[in-house]
Amino acid sequence: MLLDGRRQVSWLPGADCLWPCSPRLPRSPRPSGSLSRAARFPDHSGGTAPGSHRTSLGHRPLTHGILAAVTVNLTRIYTRLGDAGETHLGDMSRVPKTHPRIEAYGDVDELNSHIGVTLHAAGLPSEYAAWLVRVQNDLFDVGADLSVPESDDPAARERLRVRPEQTAWLEERCDEVNGELPKLRSFLLPGGSQAAAQLHVCRTVCRRAERRALLVEGANPEVVRYLNRLSDLLFILSRGANRGGEEPLWEPGRFQ
Repeated sequence: MLLDGRRQVSWLPGADCLWPCSPRLPRSPRPSGSLSRAARFPDHSGGTAPGSHRTSLGHRPLTHGILAAVTVNLTRIYTRLGDAGETHLGDMSRVPKTHPRIEAYGDVDELNSHIGVTLHAAGLPSEYAAWLVRVQNDLFDVGADLSVPESDDPAARERLRVRPEQTAWLEERCDEVNGELPKLRSFLLPGGSQAAAQLHVCRTVCRRAERRALLVEGANPEVVRYLNRLSDLLFILSRGANRGGEEPLWEPGRFQ
């Protein structure tokens, strides 16, 4: 899809990777055929997660490497349904916009936006960019997970949840990059190249999103693990983006 001459990037629920993927990553086959069903969402204003669940259709159960056969069709952005300070969670329950789940996936949305800026930062290695595109898609999965409370109803349909494999992928990227970096002699000051500085912004927003997720009652523990590991990866990538240059280090008491 083109948008003002540029490619519009879309969320693929549960996707292992966006196309094109990093050359080092296994490619999942494209789903064949057209998506079979569409839904309109009554209370969507863009952002990370809840619009994907603000319908009785929601996600079909997912298996590894297979996308849900659901089309997100946002025909109208403003609805006035949130003007009184409430919104829908993914199970269609109404909650204040200050609800812990809203706060949590709101911070995830903010993180995703910062990553979008980072993708255009000078000095970002192309391999890192491919990884961050995958992370952006995964963050929509995180938001979708946070937007729907767990249900004790055995008849309830399965929802999209963050999987341990997504966290494991982050760990693999951490080990891959960190193994090529020199040992740290002190804490880092955020800065260096433009890409490194922006990755530090992403890291700190990710830490906040993790803290918010910890306040969500009954949240999927894998969400917290994913955000924890992602903040580690963002730190490591910031160092990698400064490779070949001088790393700004903290010098305790230097200006006293």
